[in-house]
Amino acid sequence: MSRLHLDRPWLSLDLGRDMPVLSWAVNRPGQVLARRILWREVRNADLPEDLDVEDWLDRDLAARQACDAVCFLTSCDIGSYCEARATAGAVTARAVATVGLSNAERVGSRLPPSAHGWGTINIAVVLETGLTDAARLEAMSIATQARTVAIAETGLRLATGIATGTGTDCIAIAAPEGPPRYAGLHTEAGEAVGRAVLDAVRQGAQAWTRPAKEVEHG
Repeated sequence: MSRLHLDRPWLSLDLGRDMPVLSWAVNRPGQVLARRILWREVRNADLPEDLDVEDWLDRDLAARQACDAVCFLTSCDIGSYCEARATAGAVTARAVATVGLSNAERVGSRLPPSAHGWGTINIAVVLETGLTDAARLEAMSIATQARTVAIAETGLRLATGIATGTGTDCIAIAAPEGPPRYAGLHTEAGEAVGRAVLDAVRQGAQAWTRPAKEVEHG
């Protein structure tokens, strides 16, 4: 059973045991065995242009005795994290997401670097049901689809069109080894992952865009 703990500037998701985690996180990207997924909240002042971010994070993780964790970086408020669970048949997925859109982009285009921080979207998905390596990759594609739908639903318009994500989004899929070869939209795993991520990111995106809409219509 995974457990979530907020200890600013850290948010920690304890998976309960070592299991394969697939991600492109700043710390321990790729597919690795890990027991924890961490979020590290930062401010622009923490990351000057000449900083070696990976070296800085290595030292910060070492001080916390957490070098073995998969770790995200975000400038959005980690205290506003959102989580959702979804069950389809015998499969339950849990998604935990931090959502900031100050770094929003539309797929297939690029805007100049944001001057308003790096409020990105970081999502951890945990399944107790085992998956093969291929199914874990497919589950990642489903989580990415769900993230994109949730952001597109906000209607956030950029100079390049409707936002579909941010320039520094990251997703981690944690699931033990198991026999299922597939985790697509026709499967229980795909349905559970998709709905959990859609619900969690939708909550965060709506909360992030609400203040702007309230000002616009106030």
